[in-house]
Amino acid sequence: MQPSSPVPGTFSRRTVLAGAAALAGTTATTAAAVIGPASPAGASPADAAASGAAQAGGGAVVFRDVRLLGAPDPSDLVVVEGRVSRGPAPRGAKVVDGGGRIALPSLVDAHIHPDKTTWGGSWVSRRPASGIADYVEQDVELFHSQRRSVAERAYGLMAHAVARGTRAMRAHADVAPAYGLAGVEGLAEARGRLRHALDVQTVAFPQHGVIRTPGTAELLEEAARSGAVDMIGGIDPSGFDQALDEQLDLVFGIADRHGIGVDIHLHDRGAKGIEALRGIIDRTRALALTGKVTVSHVFCLTGLTDGELAPLAAELGELDIALTTVAPSDSLVLPIARLREHGVRVGLGSDGVRDSWSPFGNADMLHRAHLLGWVTDVRLDEELTNCYDVAAHGGADVMGLPHADLRPGAPADFVLLRGECLPQVVVDMPRRDMVVHGGVVVARDGEFLDRGKPAGK
Repeated sequence: MQPSSPVPGTFSRRTVLAGAAALAGTTATTAAAVIGPASPAGASPADAAASGAAQAGGGAVVFRDVRLLGAPDPSDLVVVEGRVSRGPAPRGAKVVDGGGRIALPSLVDAHIHPDKTTWGGSWVSRRPASGIADYVEQDVELFHSQRRSVAERAYGLMAHAVARGTRAMRAHADVAPAYGLAGVEGLAEARGRLRHALDVQTVAFPQHGVIRTPGTAELLEEAARSGAVDMIGGIDPSGFDQALDEQLDLVFGIADRHGIGVDIHLHDRGAKGIEALRGIIDRTRALALTGKVTVSHVFCLTGLTDGELAPLAAELGELDIALTTVAPSDSLVLPIARLREHGVRVGLGSDGVRDSWSPFGNADMLHRAHLLGWVTDVRLDEELTNCYDVAAHGGADVMGLPHADLRPGAPADFVLLRGECLPQVVVDMPRRDMVVHGGVVVARDGEFLDRGKPAGK
């Protein structure tokens, strides 16, 4: 059963993202139009040996009796120096018994906000909100009410994501006078603790607006200058900041000066959203930032006809501007297949997790792949497989990472789980029995293994 629509006059993360002027008459997009092909039980004590060998920077590990991508017949997956190897296992290689489990590529979360989370803490009761400004106010209240630091809360959520099979994430940290750079610094600490298990890119995100909140621009500049962030963010230059050119000039100027990327939240729909997207395209071209710009959510693209979408998608592909979606509903998920026809990189993300905006979220990208299939009403095995590919490889494309596709030379980032086939895994979301990052077992039986803690213990 599909979730019912919110009661008129109430607001939630979904209704705010959708905007007050949601397009009427939008029908559910078929999976074939939304998702296209991606571009090119318990562990034994051998787990500990495998982890030790890989952490020592040498040796080889054989994951024995695994079914690659759900193949009917098991085989050996050989890992040498953190990468999948083509040949037989070298003499003396350590052995981990896969027990006939399916081996699947690890997943990539292309859009998440770990600094805001209350994950692992006490329940938070949320109040009604009537728009982004109200959520921003509640963000500040929640931040000051938390006894745990940003680093502790973010680490807990990010470690949980690893245990669910995430190999990399692009993490947005709020930057505003209300917090200073506490979010950026907290994510830097969590990222450092997880460097053996998770690749992280950090975005300095001006949730409170760039222009409407004095002091934010200076903090963004400081974050970029510190080297602690990989990208500078923005938010609805017209709809929320009401200063399209001023915000975009400032954000792109910081990125250009410091040689980092841009990742802008764009929820605005209709002409206002298209105007902002055009401004992003124009500045990407003028500053030669090809391949370094991402636009998140991009709801202004979701209701376009093929004729309206094609020229915009062609420019996005030409400038290698990436997009991300969190698949919040059938009318707001990006038309992934149509965008990929023009060479546009599209990733999938979790967005916020148990923050002031919403009590929902779990940072489980297999669950997000499941939701992508749900909101796009898929049925066929190929369509379900494509949902997984978007979650595994789409985000890797956005982050500029190689695909962990289990081919020789690929990073040895994969999950082992019980299942019949990949489509069934997307539907049933079984426990991730083992998570491997760079050939190292980093989680087992759904639990993250702290660095230095033997994987077999």
